[in-house]
Amino acid sequence: MTGGSPGLVPELLVADLPASLGFWVGLCGFEVLYERPDQGFTYIRSGNAEVMLEQAGVGRNWLTGELHRPLGRGVNFQVSVVAVEPLLERLRRARWPLFMEPEDTEYLTGATVARVRQFLVQDPDGYLLRFSASLT
Repeated sequence: MTGGSPGLVPELLVADLPASLGFWVGLCGFEVLYERPDQGFTYIRSGNAEVMLEQAGVGRNWLTGELHRPLGRGVNFQVSVVAVEPLLERLRRARWPLFMEPEDTEYLTGATVARVRQFLVQDPDGYLLRFSASLT
């Protein structure tokens, strides 16, 4: 891909698209780029992170097996943000539970060290999101 488009965009099946949009857009600050309501589909973005949300049971769902909650087991989606505090405040005001409380940590990235502040939260379907802001 060219022009700054992401090379990988996950498409997540969700049980209730309006509830998912309430979380992803309303609480987490993503913006809707476009929708296909007749197919239960919405394409969203936050910074350089892009995600497709698709209502299960509507349109073409490419399932490789049965869906069991929580969805997305074994994967977490890291979303880079400028600062985690505004997002944390919105989640706390909504009384949305965190999967992991905020932490400051370091990761080796080749010959350098990346310092980040991060936390984890699950969306309404159980997909695990790791919001991360650089501290360097």
